[in-house]
Amino acid sequence: MSEVHIRGVLFDLDGTLADTAPDLGGALNRLRLEQGLDELPAETLRPHTSAGARGLIGAGFGITPDDPRYAALAERFLALYESALCVDTRLFDGMGEVLTRLEQAGIPWGVVTNKAARFTVPLMRELGLHERATSIVSGDSVPVPKPDPAGLKLAASELGVDAAICLYVGDDERDIQAAQAAGMPSVAAAFGYLGCARHHSEWGADHTIHHPLELLTLL
Repeated sequence: MSEVHIRGVLFDLDGTLADTAPDLGGALNRLRLEQGLDELPAETLRPHTSAGARGLIGAGFGITPDDPRYAALAERFLALYESALCVDTRLFDGMGEVLTRLEQAGIPWGVVTNKAARFTVPLMRELGLHERATSIVSGDSVPVPKPDPAGLKLAASELGVDAAICLYVGDDERDIQAAQAAGMPSVAAAFGYLGCARHHSEWGADHTIHHPLELLTLL
């Protein structure tokens, strides 16, 4: 990858840049308790985290968005999450060093997430990253979220980097699909949540990393 002279790096947020599963899962379990149900193990909920409210409510209540109960549960889940969105959330081990190394090398970085801005912005502030990121594109920053490439294209333009020399790192198949549609080299973050569908080896990513520090070998 070094011969491509990567000049920018974009990250998915949940499951790639930061481990948000503890707080998202915690909100889901508080919702279950409110509904008279027992908590679910964190590891049961973790693979569903990248799918946000849809995935977690599906895992926690066995329903899809077309269920008449879904809207009210989703609204309450999001309120619970918003009230405690960075209690146990942390950057993945090694990710802090990756960001520092990028900045030292003069390589701008940013975030493209399907998470709504009402959660993305305060979370990035809590993590101490809001002022460091050159671009932060949330799910409602563009008309259509990932796997549509609009968010990645917007972020690359804010980085001032052509898509062909900008990496996108994500832990869900839709991240890789979005990168491919944007003409952007893609990296599957195998240390992330990975969803519950196809194995990450089948996503068609240009590269796969099993630890954040491995990203540095691709620059």
